[in-house]
Amino acid sequence: MLSKKTKYGIKALTFLARQESQLPIPIADIAKSEHISLKFLESILLLLRHSGFLGAKKGKGGGYYLIKDPKEINMAQVYRILEGPIALLPCASHHFYEKCDDCTNESTCAARKLMIEVRDNTLMVLENKTLASIAF
Repeated sequence: MLSKKTKYGIKALTFLARQESQLPIPIADIAKSEHISLKFLESILLLLRHSGFLGAKKGKGGGYYLIKDPKEINMAQVYRILEGPIALLPCASHHFYEKCDDCTNESTCAARKLMIEVRDNTLMVLENKTLASIAF
């Protein structure tokens, strides 16, 4: 299940992408518009800022803004930053692979085979979506 952190991160990014100007948007405006706790949103936007998607301006007229074109923000990257691995099992992950403790033979494991297929299909959707394609 998708975490609230990821859901709210996507909502905040799409809100920022839909803004007509590139001026910083106060975090309170984003929180109010998207019905997100201000404190929780602060931590999410900070993570997105450190990941290179957002810029921030302090003080009067301050807030958050996109520093990348929405067409260049791939949703697979956003998902991995906010949610972590795309694969539902560590043995099916490309970037976070780990052998399962209870597995005796990965090559015949039915759960692994199924989760690799789920991962591949999920990855195909996420990699073919940009922030622009979901925001407009």
